[in-house]
Amino acid sequence: MSLPSPAAKSASGLSTLEASIRRDLERLEYPKRPWVLSRSASDGRPILDVLIIGGGQSGLAAAFGLMREKVNNLLVVDDSAPGLSGPWKTFARMHTLRTPKHLTGPDLNLPNLCFQTWYEAQFGEDAWKAVGFVPKELWADYLHWYRHVLSIPVRSHTRVGALSWLPEERCFAVPVRSTDKQAPQDAPEETLLARKVVLATGIDGSGRWETPANVARLPRELWLHTRDDIDFEALRGKRIGVLGAGASAFDNASVALERGAAEVHLFYRRKTLPTVNAYRWAEFVGFLKHHGDLPDADRWRFIRRILAMGQLPPHDTYHRARALPHFFLHAESPWQDVQAVNGKAQVTTPHATFTFDKLIVGSGTVTDLSLRPELTHLVGDIALWKDRYTPPPEEAHTDLARHPYLGPGFEFQEKVPGRAPYLGSVFNYTFGCLLSLGFGGASISGMKYSLPRLVAGITRQLYLEDKDAYFDSLMKFDLKEFEP
Repeated sequence: MSLPSPAAKSASGLSTLEASIRRDLERLEYPKRPWVLSRSASDGRPILDVLIIGGGQSGLAAAFGLMREKVNNLLVVDDSAPGLSGPWKTFARMHTLRTPKHLTGPDLNLPNLCFQTWYEAQFGEDAWKAVGFVPKELWADYLHWYRHVLSIPVRSHTRVGALSWLPEERCFAVPVRSTDKQAPQDAPEETLLARKVVLATGIDGSGRWETPANVARLPRELWLHTRDDIDFEALRGKRIGVLGAGASAFDNASVALERGAAEVHLFYRRKTLPTVNAYRWAEFVGFLKHHGDLPDADRWRFIRRILAMGQLPPHDTYHRARALPHFFLHAESPWQDVQAVNGKAQVTTPHATFTFDKLIVGSGTVTDLSLRPELTHLVGDIALWKDRYTPPPEEAHTDLARHPYLGPGFEFQEKVPGRAPYLGSVFNYTFGCLLSLGFGGASISGMKYSLPRLVAGITRQLYLEDKDAYFDSLMKFDLKEFEP
């Protein structure tokens, strides 16, 4: 779908919508009084109640959910420029979102805050009816608007270092550094203090984007990852090899050909491409809301089956690529060997050897918390699924075994009880929650049900940790409503 014409956009419609949202929030504000007890470090430095790392859709929605529960001493930090959080205007190269247009989540069940209402306020109801799937740029614009209309405190151009627990202060020390190219190169590192930390760092937030070892050892100028900032104009007239059969692999193949690549060959291991989307099966209340309530064996077998079914390229993504000349598919063709030969990449599969000017890797992510810089000081004590559950041999799955074993509110658990109880104050709202809690962080599909879990997990801790102080305030409460 093409983007709506700017001429069709109604600024007055958006202003009216924003006024309606403010009225909604005022009417639904009960109970409105602040309740979280403020804390300061022994040296007087303020301590945030919650620090959210990641300012994309999950981080912003988590912040709004907490603000609605009167947890206002929070901050969202993101290493991107304003308006560029998440993949939508950077490395996401599809035309539209993959999810159905009527999906809700960030709105927290406020009709005036959902994407459809925002869209109709600017372009009208008839324009909405014509929408098949949501253009990704408009989703990014919606999130940027969402951030501003809700006054969510976001600090952009900010990268987080390794979290450390300060037992004497009962909080985390979180080093941050500016990523703004306009900032002085010698700008000092700053340390934020926070009682609770939410990791909302996206699809790769519990590991990293995967590059096979035989590709990674090539000279860097010979290969790219779908996650990279790719200069597709530089690929004009080139012969490109793409690894992977997911949506991103097809998207990058399409863009390369649309920008003038001479040939694009896409390789995958399976005998045939998946044509059934398990994520469509999963879009019902039972799974979305209650996967995390299943016994471990059931959680394992459900998610393992979803992964085994494979992530297929959506219909429009597949046909976008197949319609282009000089696009070639190679089934049952893992890259058994990859070598640099005379300034080019030579790829060997079970069927043939190919020579390419450039390779593009689209093989997804790997789950491994030890790869996350923010968890360097904590990872040794974090419980993984392999520490809690051993599946039958025929259901073994190395990547799933490395997933964090999370509590009901997305909180980390200790590997050894009693050794690091503070880990429960770090909430993993990334794609790494998949096995423990289903579609949560980095998934629009699951936000309607995962956000209340996350928010309740945080507010529960904030209340229970200060229960004695709250009881003391109850004992002193003496507000008379009448004189006898």
